Amino acid sequence: MTLKTKERTEALGSAEPALHTLRATPKTCHWGYFDASLAPALRVKSGDMIRAEAVTHHAGDAPELLMDEGITAIFDGIPENDRNPGVHIMTGPIFVEDAKAGDVLEVRYLQMIPRLKYGSNLAANWGYLYKEFGETERVTVYQLDGNSQQASAVFAYNVEEKYLTPGRITHAKDCCREPALKGIRVPVRPHLGTAGVAPDEKGRVSTIPPGLHGGNIDNWRIGAGATMYYPVMVDGALFSIGDPHISQGDGELSGTAIEASLNVLFQVFVRKDFHFASPLLETQTEWIVHGFDEDLNTAMRKASLEMLTLLTDHQDLSRNDAYSLMSIASDFGVTQVVDGRQGVHVRMPRGIFPPESEGSA
Repeated sequence: MTLKTKERTEALGSAEPALHTLRATPKTCHWGYFDASLAPALRVKSGDMIRAEAVTHHAGDAPELLMDEGITAIFDGIPENDRNPGVHIMTGPIFVEDAKAGDVLEVRYLQMIPRLKYGSNLAANWGYLYKEFGETERVTVYQLDGNSQQASAVFAYNVEEKYLTPGRITHAKDCCREPALKGIRVPVRPHLGTAGVAPDEKGRVSTIPPGLHGGNIDNWRIGAGATMYYPVMVDGALFSIGDPHISQGDGELSGTAIEASLNVLFQVFVRKDFHFASPLLETQTEWIVHGFDEDLNTAMRKASLEMLTLLTDHQDLSRNDAYSLMSIASDFGVTQVVDGRQGVHVRMPRGIFPPESEGSA
């Protein structure tokens, strides 16, 4: 971006950051929603670091493998009638002092460590090809090899009815285990499927669709080493994390990733010197913008316009130059097609810009 490193450091401040711990418990988690009226689970200052636990709502797919005492306490402690209108277990919210509507919350994701060495994938009724499989729903349980950073299937089983209840628990005796994906190993790339600030709306906002506040973006690149920029919509930002994954492909075709709980270390900054209207992702090599809509073509158009804004407002390119560059250098991808509001992302390599203008946000 147009800010130089020195200017950015001055904008973020140089005070020694505090380190906070936010455990996931029934009192610090909210299930299925963002809400601007929620009392903060933690209060921090700009520049502070937070160690937080993100718990998967799919832990009940194989509770003997995916649940420990802390996760069990959340499933037991949050009433079923308080798990709505979405499905994800969210840790937070975190109140960031001096964050005001119109600011940007910069979140640097520093570390994501699997809490347990198992995760699950569900071929669900909201999956893209559900009807192609005779409306069968199937759970596949994966094991993580921490040495190779790969995951392999342990077993699979079919779900006899539609998988609709948030926090559903299936014990081994209730299902028929079958072998799956023999000899196949997939790379592990831990990330958060859902994270964001509280929308400026009354009442609960579902965690299922993504939006300008963030939410269920399901971009596997939102992992350790990445930085996200979320437009602040209410005072304090009220940032929450959830829906942890250890692997996912673009599209999330079956409806889920490998859903697995993570311990996450991140640092937050209030940015008053930089503004962007939608969730913006920075990796070591790319800028990534997002577009969301019920219609995939409209999501594609929105993502295109977001990249156009990034290039014109923050790289000082003319609209014509930006349009040409997008066509020859940017890569468009389908982030997911299963969250109601579908997602398209656009990746622009940072290394093509001159050093004096590439900078950082």
